[in-house]
Amino acid sequence: MKNSAKPTPLEIGDRSHYGCLGHEVQIEYLKAYVCRPSFFTDKAVIVVHDVFGWQFPDIRYIVDLIAGHGYLAICPDFFKGTEPWKSTDHWADFADWMKDHDPMKVDKEADVVLKYLKEQCGAKKIGIVGFSWGGMAVHHLMLKNPQLTAGVSLYGIIRDSEERYNLLNPTFFIFGEKDHTIALDQIFLLEEKLKQYCKVPYKIKVYPGQVHGFAQLKPEDMKPDDKPYIEEARKDMIDWIKMFV
Repeated sequence: MKNSAKPTPLEIGDRSHYGCLGHEVQIEYLKAYVCRPSFFTDKAVIVVHDVFGWQFPDIRYIVDLIAGHGYLAICPDFFKGTEPWKSTDHWADFADWMKDHDPMKVDKEADVVLKYLKEQCGAKKIGIVGFSWGGMAVHHLMLKNPQLTAGVSLYGIIRDSEERYNLLNPTFFIFGEKDHTIALDQIFLLEEKLKQYCKVPYKIKVYPGQVHGFAQLKPEDMKPDDKPYIEEARKDMIDWIKMFV
């Protein structure tokens, strides 16, 4: 999104190499990145990537981070082998790209991964976290799939559905105060409607001064002033998962 007037922290040119702790697997027609803790666990977390796809170093860092807290963590390729968005792509083309990468059309892939985690990995409780595009996918799946014990949506919400408030299981929404893609009034509306319609635990938190994409930066890419909020958001994400998964 280099051509956007308001780039996110993820658009910083060449990424430093990240030495991943996990490995890639094939699950039916999907590829996925998996990282396991050093001991067996029957608890798993699906990580839904952003527009930069399942191979992006920052998202693999998050998978490894979650595995370090004792969960089998997996990031499938929800784009099914198609091209992710690239920082060199033209922002004017983004709407057309999104038509072929709809975050509300992930149900089949989610079911494939859930089956794999239960039948091949022995998972009994499964949570889900997602970032930006993945945050929208998480919001959608927490409305549709009761197999997901808990969800965390980071700076991604469904805007165009009146049924977006009937969450099936506990869901935590994380936002940056200065996110140019999600206005504060949209967050206030979400909170108001969830109070009205939601029957399960939920939480909404806005992190001061933070922009879109803030919570998935690797340590070497963090600005000193932002680091406390990034670490707080990650701790809050893990705490929510630990509470329900």
